[in-house]
Amino acid sequence: MEIKKVVVIGSGTMGSGIAAQLCNANIPVTLLDLTTEISEKARERIQKSRPPLLIDKSKINNINVGNINDNFNLVNEADWIVEAVVERIDIKHQIYEKIFKERKAGSIVSSNTSSIPISILSEKLSTEDKKDFCITHFFNPVRYMDLLEIVKSENNDLAKINFLKKFCEEDLGKGSIVCNDTPGFLGNRIGVYAMQVAMTEAFRMKLSIEEADAIFGRPMGIPKTGVFGLYDLIGIDLMADVLKSFIKELSKEDEFQEVAKEIPLVKKLIETGYTGRKGKGGFYRMNKVENKKILEAINLETGEYSPTKKINIKFDKPGLQSLINRKDKYGDYAWSVISKIIKYASSLVPGITDEFNDIDEAMRLGFNWNKGPFEMLEEIGVNNFFDKIENYKGNKFLEDLAVTKNEKFHGVRQKYTDIETLGKVKKTATSIDGNSSAKIYRFKDYNIVEFTTKANALDYNSMDALKKATDKPLIIINESMQFSAGVNLSYTMEFAEKGDFKSIEKFVRYFQETCKNLKYSDHPVVSAPSGLTLGGGFEVLVHSNFVASHTNIVIGLVETMVGLIPAGGGCKEMLARWLETEEAKNDPHYAPLKVFDIIGYGKTATSPVEAEPMKYLRSEDKKIMSRNSLLEVSRKILEENRDFKPPAENTFNLPGKVVKDEMIKLLDKLYNEKVILDHGMKVATELANVLSGGDTTIDKTLSEEDLFKLELNAFMTLIETKETQDRIKHTLTTGKPLVN
Repeated sequence: MEIKKVVVIGSGTMGSGIAAQLCNANIPVTLLDLTTEISEKARERIQKSRPPLLIDKSKINNINVGNINDNFNLVNEADWIVEAVVERIDIKHQIYEKIFKERKAGSIVSSNTSSIPISILSEKLSTEDKKDFCITHFFNPVRYMDLLEIVKSENNDLAKINFLKKFCEEDLGKGSIVCNDTPGFLGNRIGVYAMQVAMTEAFRMKLSIEEADAIFGRPMGIPKTGVFGLYDLIGIDLMADVLKSFIKELSKEDEFQEVAKEIPLVKKLIETGYTGRKGKGGFYRMNKVENKKILEAINLETGEYSPTKKINIKFDKPGLQSLINRKDKYGDYAWSVISKIIKYASSLVPGITDEFNDIDEAMRLGFNWNKGPFEMLEEIGVNNFFDKIENYKGNKFLEDLAVTKNEKFHGVRQKYTDIETLGKVKKTATSIDGNSSAKIYRFKDYNIVEFTTKANALDYNSMDALKKATDKPLIIINESMQFSAGVNLSYTMEFAEKGDFKSIEKFVRYFQETCKNLKYSDHPVVSAPSGLTLGGGFEVLVHSNFVASHTNIVIGLVETMVGLIPAGGGCKEMLARWLETEEAKNDPHYAPLKVFDIIGYGKTATSPVEAEPMKYLRSEDKKIMSRNSLLEVSRKILEENRDFKPPAENTFNLPGKVVKDEMIKLLDKLYNEKVILDHGMKVATELANVLSGGDTTIDKTLSEEDLFKLELNAFMTLIETKETQDRIKHTLTTGKPLVN
């Protein structure tokens, strides 16, 4: 069987997202709705979406549109029909009746429902039709959320389910987990329960919402929104509807019932229009005081708003063990929440899935947790957990574990896939070195470096790991969502605020040395980026010999946004790439001006397809839909390059002052039009000096070291200014650039 054509019925948010992802995989798809006009508008939304649903806008040509009255016959050409209409049983049943009359024999039919059991969806289908029917629950936004839950029934043709799973994994890039027909399936069942526990325990323990979010966030390996921030993001009214569904579907004895009870304050917020970010506010709201926007938080006891308070919780050591062992209210809260999540998740095995491992993966892929409940238990330590837990009677999983006290109960990760992922390899690889910022693993005859800091920001320790790891063929890859967001700006500012610019210069030189070492190592280096690959992260990638990129990357050199220029060889390598073009061979000004435009504006690409014309990526770099496959593809690259020889060093012939003058003319125009201000002019002038080659002429040959020196001098000139420091502080505080 092959999937060559797909029909998606329903062009709302989810239907459009599914259609777009099929486009990304070059699968022709027909999008049907009540009218062709509705489908056409959805098609337009897909093309204009931000963040983009398409990895390449031209892929929109893979989508045809129509309506369910005039064009339903197209269903008989499809290998897979996806129903994504409104969550009403009667409407879905009507659609299924039409589909199964029209479809070709053997085609797969699935529903994107997030909550309706497959037993109800399929109750009017024949036994034969039920074999080809399942649920494919994508998470929103479809392009960026890795989890796909495939819900099977006892009637399914399992060979077909496994085929669909493989297709969605390899072609659509999804972490495809097959699960049983239970309320909320995997991700939402555990994820919503966890949110409710975190909320109800905050009420019970009289924590502020800022305190609860400070714990139920990064310290627990959960996204920084926290529970109340996440509630606001999803919509408080939508969450109330989700809870009503769970209350209805779950047995009265289910522990979910207790935490799903209506909370008076939540009810009041909904009734008064405080439904979250989409409403007047929620647990948090933005208020204007004296023409200034002030973020306020609600008091869980009084219901009154007041300006948010920053919660600074000091940690002796990172990790869950340290967190739950704290002798304060934060430790008590963390333990109460984590222990309840572990108890609940373990009580559902094997009911919702045969592999407890799948629950962990669902939370990682669908909710962006660093670790699922069972990995949390593993980190806490089995013996430590049972020393603290009070009651787990009736929980067979925990009862059995209490007997064995097996600290290594978790075993192999990511059982849902046959691909040899980084998560699996780490379990069997030898940890040969590492520090607080990066780990080095030895697997067979190659090394792996994984960054481990927040957003994988780079520092001295990161560089140490990269240098040490080049004694073997090397793959730079991460399990977290980001490759690297760049150099650690907080780290840089610590020195700047002390006036210790020598230490900053020393670090930049070391960064340059490390990048050069990657490029000219005796062994090949592969970077396998996903997510943010910015600034210093890009400079690590661009000095790697090979690249295997996930399609969901955000890549670029953005240093000018914080008042700096790339100084880890980013300017140098971008010049080298653009100098190879035919245009540059005919016009010596072409490459410097092109790179000046790209770096000066801090341009980024949101896919490899967008990155290639900017030369952030090369045509020969691998582009991969499945994040799970990055390691496997990287290994193949190493195997294909066993006879690797490092490249020859680049040399540069740049025009110097004559092209710099052109750049300054462009800047003067922007300055006069107030597009850039005083410091923007200074930053861009320093960039112009580097990209022109400084004090040189076209007949003078510059080495890579000469370019490194130009980058370093410009970087140091800028970091010493108050204006650049103000930009960095503003970005660190607000996440937004400062224009000065």
